[in-house]
Amino acid sequence: MSTERLTRAGAELADEVGFEQVTVSALARRFDVKVASLYSHLKSSQDLRTRIALLALEELADRAADALAGRAGKDALLAFANVYRDYAREHPGRYAAAQLRLDPETAAASAGGRHAQMTRAILRGYDLAEPDQTHAVRLLGSVFHGYVSLEAAGGFSHSAPNSEETWSRVLDALDALLRNWPAR
Repeated sequence: MSTERLTRAGAELADEVGFEQVTVSALARRFDVKVASLYSHLKSSQDLRTRIALLALEELADRAADALAGRAGKDALLAFANVYRDYAREHPGRYAAAQLRLDPETAAASAGGRHAQMTRAILRGYDLAEPDQTHAVRLLGSVFHGYVSLEAAGGFSHSAPNSEETWSRVLDALDALLRNWPAR
């Protein structure tokens, strides 16, 4: 066993049972070993959860970078948004882990900075200067996370139009807003 293998197994467990259910004890049951045997690789359940969060941030950043290669403007915005939505659908526990609040030092060393850089790179195509660029980064993160979270909770499954159509319209609206950012 290695810390990396345990982290990946913890991430798989998070996708199966929910991130909030991931503990060292649950992981030990998965491997049919005693909890104490995992403590040579993990400090605590919080350490495991932090490692899963870092893995999820890295996976998301890698996917986003691949999706953004050679794209600009609305095409880049759509690719970036769809990476987040697809990842949340494929890996709900890992996506939840990516939202874990990290201590400042861990956050600074994580792939979170890559996410911000990619978002800002997309926004350069919309010619936004500071502080509007920071406002737009926060807007995009809020819309993506809010939509994905509501959709995962079944919030859009009870009425027409379907969620795909709404997602497409939301992204069109974001593109229009970014192209016509309100003046101060």
